[in-house]
Amino acid sequence: MELPQIKHVHKPLSALFFFLLANLCSSFPPEPQGNRQWHMTSDVNEVAGKSYDYIVVGGGTCGCPLAATLSEKFSVLLIERGGSPYGNPLVIDKRHYGLPLLLTDKHKSVAQSFTSQDGVGNVRGRVLGGSSAINGGLYSRASEEFVNKAGWDKKLVKEAYEWVESKVVFPPFFLTPWQSVAEFSLLETGILPYNGFSLEHVKGTKISGSIFDEFGKRHTAADILEAGNPKNLTVLLNATVKSIIFHHNGDKNETKAKGIRFIQSNGSLHETHEVYIRESKNSSSGGDVILSAGAMGSPQLLLLSGIGPKEQLKRFNIPLVLDMKGVGQGMQDNPCIAILVDSKPQNRVPDPPQIAGITDDFKIIVEASILPLSINESRVNIAAKVAMPFSKGALELNNTDPRLNPAVKFNYLANENDMEECVKMTKLLYRIARSKSIAFFLGESRENKLTSSEVDLRKFCKKNVRTIYHYHGGCRVGSVVDKHYKVYGVKGLRVLDGSTFSESPGTNPMATLLMLGRYQGIKILREKEQNTR
Repeated sequence: MELPQIKHVHKPLSALFFFLLANLCSSFPPEPQGNRQWHMTSDVNEVAGKSYDYIVVGGGTCGCPLAATLSEKFSVLLIERGGSPYGNPLVIDKRHYGLPLLLTDKHKSVAQSFTSQDGVGNVRGRVLGGSSAINGGLYSRASEEFVNKAGWDKKLVKEAYEWVESKVVFPPFFLTPWQSVAEFSLLETGILPYNGFSLEHVKGTKISGSIFDEFGKRHTAADILEAGNPKNLTVLLNATVKSIIFHHNGDKNETKAKGIRFIQSNGSLHETHEVYIRESKNSSSGGDVILSAGAMGSPQLLLLSGIGPKEQLKRFNIPLVLDMKGVGQGMQDNPCIAILVDSKPQNRVPDPPQIAGITDDFKIIVEASILPLSINESRVNIAAKVAMPFSKGALELNNTDPRLNPAVKFNYLANENDMEECVKMTKLLYRIARSKSIAFFLGESRENKLTSSEVDLRKFCKKNVRTIYHYHGGCRVGSVVDKHYKVYGVKGLRVLDGSTFSESPGTNPMATLLMLGRYQGIKILREKEQNTR
């Protein structure tokens, strides 16, 4: 996402509006979009006790294209802890960009808030479509270097990107006044060359794609489910997975995922239901449980299921399935600094980013937006992130309730390289904020005072670092899963989402996560076809 954390203003009228709007949106029925044919339900009894070829846990950015692709040949259950995005204006309408992050509650809101142990506020998507339903919608592919490091098939990556883009990505029909100003201010500051419209991760200033269409309507990852086979696809909403069901074969010394246990998201933790992977005569051609619950949810679920550091599991009396030190390790978030360029809040319409400035040898990425503080106030800001941080943290369990957040610490700016980059990007942001283009847009000339003291800049970074919502890690490739995203030491279990990344793939991870769902879905289909020959 591209929403720098900004403290919002509380006013009695705004608070009343938010209360009414939150209750209105939480009461929306799961309305279909278009001519939806795949089965979507919140009734756990419709799926409890049944068997499917694949169970995908998490109907988010990666889970939706994965489920759609697998359903072409196999029966798929996609289970999502949140509700439907359809019919919810907070999700669909571009004019409400940013408001879901101000309207969070414990169990029902489309965004679930958490504060890392660093003291930095953050959010997780909790709705079908995941964070693609609440983010800034900016769509930009991964860098070529990222694809090379991942060892992916470049031809299939390209095809997977194009498949996604044909369904939910739109070119700029026009730029809003503020995005045009942002574009000129980046060029004025020397973020060159100018690349115009581009979906690629290229040095300089560019206009990115968007999941908002020309009418200001958001198209989330959930829309990609339309491409699936409706006869094979079932989507269960408002259901939270509690743990994975395993079977241990003593003769082969083999542990295999056989299904999942889940609860209603707003129900009792003790009212547990089960669903299973369909038995196959050929064990090598059986299906999988695939975790796509995100960088917070997937490592949390492995731990709750008994896969992780045994010392941690022992503290919560969780039976050990596999002692795996890497679960929850290598958590990273891209340090972000945001500068407010207007002198006071205004009643401007929220405006998500569409311009990206990529500079300092791809190490700094700049975006700009207008963020809501309340229903009638917003602020204009420019934000930058350290694209490839060195600092790493860890995730651990807080409790055994899967609906609650685990504990996570990202260790922002702990590494000296990250601090140096933060100082550098803070200087850049202030140069952009003093540009003539922004002064003209605001109708005011502001002298943004920036101390030249290196010590003061470091203190500024430490005090003002925040998230840009691109956190990742916890189930990294090579540590928890292999290059096929299969969990080491367990049959029939994969993880496929941002938790497997060791770095953020470019400007915004959404495009690559959408692509990865399609890409790996195709790889699994091809693998199964080979096994049945």
